[in-house]
Amino acid sequence: MKVQHMSQSSYKDLIAWQKGMGLVAAIYDATEGFPSHEQFGLVSQLRRAAVSVPSNIAEGKAHYSNRDFVRFLRLARGSLAEIETQVLIAQQRQYLAAATTASLSQQLNELSRILSGLINSLKERDPIRDPELGTQG
Repeated sequence: MKVQHMSQSSYKDLIAWQKGMGLVAAIYDATEGFPSHEQFGLVSQLRRAAVSVPSNIAEGKAHYSNRDFVRFLRLARGSLAEIETQVLIAQQRQYLAAATTASLSQQLNELSRILSGLINSLKERDPIRDPELGTQG
């Protein structure tokens, strides 16, 4: 039985996935020093949200349609906003140094731009007729 794939490339070849994996490592490193009472709070939330970014990119790439892939990329982008909010909370609580916050913010902004570019590229390649998806990405 022959299986057709949207593309021969793996999700591991995507720069967005690679950057997402880098973000996971940075979040794990940044949360190592959080107070123990945050282990099941902010640490858990940040790590879960970070892990969801490359996971959604990989899952979306495994689907057979651009429409599904775009939906998963948007979920990944939503997780970035969640992480950004949680990083700001961590900084306010003085769990993160300003330099760490700045570095994480730079990674989040870069990955958000990459995801937006990928979404727009997929929509141009195969126009998606869905009012929710619109033309603005």
